[in-house]
Formats: sequence, C-alpha cells, structure tokens
Amino acid sequence: MYLETRQETVGIRLRAGRSWTVDRLGLLERALTQVSLPAGGTAVIDLTAVEALDLSGAWVLRSLEHRLLSRGVEVQWAPARPELLGFVDEALGREAEGEEDETTRRLMAIPLERLGIFTVGLGADVRQHLAALGELTLALGRALSSLRRLRLPSLIRQVHETGVTAIPIVALIAFLISVIVAYIGAQQLRQFGGEIFVVDLVTIAVLRELGVLLTAIIVAGRSGSAFAAELGVMKLNEEVDALRAIGMDPVEVLVAPRVLGLVVALPLLTVLADFMGLAGGALLSWALVDITFTQYADRVAESLSTTTFWIGLIKAPVFAFAIAMIGTLRGMQVRGSSRELGRLTTVAVVESIFVVIFLDAAFAVLFMELDI
Repeated sequence: MYLETRQETVGIRLRAGRSWTVDRLGLLERALTQVSLPAGGTAVIDLTAVEALDLSGAWVLRSLEHRLLSRGVEVQWAPARPELLGFVDEALGREAEGEEDETTRRLMAIPLERLGIFTVGLGADVRQHLAALGELTLALGRALSSLRRLRLPSLIRQVHETGVTAIPIVALIAFLISVIVAYIGAQQLRQFGGEIFVVDLVTIAVLRELGVLLTAIIVAGRSGSAFAAELGVMKLNEEVDALRAIGMDPVEVLVAPRVLGLVVALPLLTVLADFMGLAGGALLSWALVDITFTQYADRVAESLSTTTFWIGLIKAPVFAFAIAMIGTLRGMQVRGSSRELGRLTTVAVVESIFVVIFLDAAFAVLFMELDI
C-alpha cells in the first residue's frame, strides 16, 4: 500500500509506504484520491516506511497536506516534514506551514504584496542608479584626466553614431512639428488679426522647449535603446567579464565613451533642430499668412531675448547624460537570456523618455522661479 489510513485516539494516521518517486506518480495520485479524509481534528502523516522520495513524490505529499489543511485538519509529520516539500512551497510561492484564508488572502495579501514588491523594486532601482552614477563619475574623472584614458577613437565613433547618423530624422521631425505648431497658431490668431505673432509662437516654442525636447526623445528611443542592446549582448557573450578578467574597467571602457559622445552630440543636434524648426515656421508663415522671409527673420530677432536660445541649449547635455546613463545601466544589468535583453532595452527607452520629460518640467519650474 502506498497510503493507508488508521484511526487513533487523537485523530487519524496516514501511513505512507514503498517508493514515492516519479515512476510511481500515477499510482500515488490514484492512492491519494481513494483516501477518505476527515473534516477537522488532527492528522499525522507517517513517512517512516517510505523507501524513496523525489520531487514528484513531494509534490503529491504537499497536495495531500493542502487538502487536509483546506478541511480544517491540523497536520503533523512523522518523523519530520521533508525538505523537498519546502522546495515545492518556494516554487509555488506559498508559506511552508500552510495557507491563509482564501478570502483574506485575496482582499489583503495580493494588494499588499504588490505594493511591497513595487516599493522594494523602486528602492533597489534608486540604489542601482546612485551606484551607477558614482561609478560613472569616477570613470569620467579618470577619462578626462588623461588623453589615453579618454579613448578618442571610441568617443569620435560614438559622436558619429549618436549624432551624425541621427541628423536626417531629427531635422525632419523638427521641421514637421514646427509646421504643425505654426499652422495651428495661424488658424487661431487669424481670428484676432494677429497672424504676425505666429513668428513669436514658433520661435519661443522651438528654441525654449520643442527643439531640445523632441531631439532628446528621438535620441532616447534611438541611442538609448542601442546602448542597452549593445552592452546587453556583450554581457550575454561574457565580453564584459573578459574585460574585468584582463584588469580593465568596463565602465571606463564601455560606458564613459558613450556618455561623453552623447553629451557632445545632443547639443549639436539641438542646434540643428532649432534651425529646422525656424525654417519650418518660416515656410508655413510665407505660404499661409504671406509673411516674407525677410519679415520673418526680423520678427524672430525682435521676439528673441538674450536667454531664449541658451535656455534650450543648456538642457541638452543634462538630457544627454541622463539618457546615456540609463541606457548603459540597463544594458549592464542584462542577465541570462535574450528575453531579459529585450525587456531591459524596453525599460531603458521608457525610463529615458520619462526622465527627459521630468527634467524638462523641473527646468521649467526653475526658470520660472528665476524669472528667465
């Protein structure tokens, strides 16, 4: 018999025998269904006669324990609860000593568990970002202190890949967005006879906000994902471990050139986006409200303050640093599989765009407080 029931004064004793292994799984499950279980009281699961027990047998034993607990039976083990059942408990994500009431668990445990997981994950992310910022600061300090450590060929390559190759898409998006802004502005201002103020709208919007913000979002989706994917593949191929094995710092070799390259490239792309945005506004103003290019240029000069252009440009290196740091950090976190690579690449893009918008809002509040 694989499982027999014996009535005792304090309850019942379920005595298991023979081998509880995967090759007997069908017989074990059949024996389990044939056992009549009490409602309440105490049950002792006696394993002293079990000849062998593997993970499949432990799974069946845990199923027996679960059925007893669900019927309000207090479960005891003789001689002791097998350690394999603890492994099964961990795999199922449950407590080893039983389960909570189903209604209470559904109403309280799940929301609290999710809140706890989110809080712990957020704290871990903050610590990882601070640690990465510290490592990157030290690596940049070493790189900037020596031309040999600066790795100019790698830096120039990163400027080309993140800056030069992004020129077409940045120019096109900036041109089209400024055309849209000018068109909507002209339609609204025409009702009040203020078409000339379309120039002011386009100039201030593009130079202060849209130029740098659109460029940063494009670069976050383009270069931020590329950084995460490149470093993630290197992690999977153990190239990063190989660098450490030969005594080189991966942050200095792989991360610092990408960060510096993007910090150089993004302000230049922002200047291009500003120029293309003004060009798009000029073209639509000429086509829609008959403002000549000369009039447009004069009005642009009148609407500009001494800080309008620099306010947008100051944001660019800050955005670039945040995008590069997040992309490289997520790439260095890849472990184990290509699925993790895809997940962290997506996280890098989403997080970069969120941080860029958050920083832009912070800059807006700061400039408002400074009355700039």
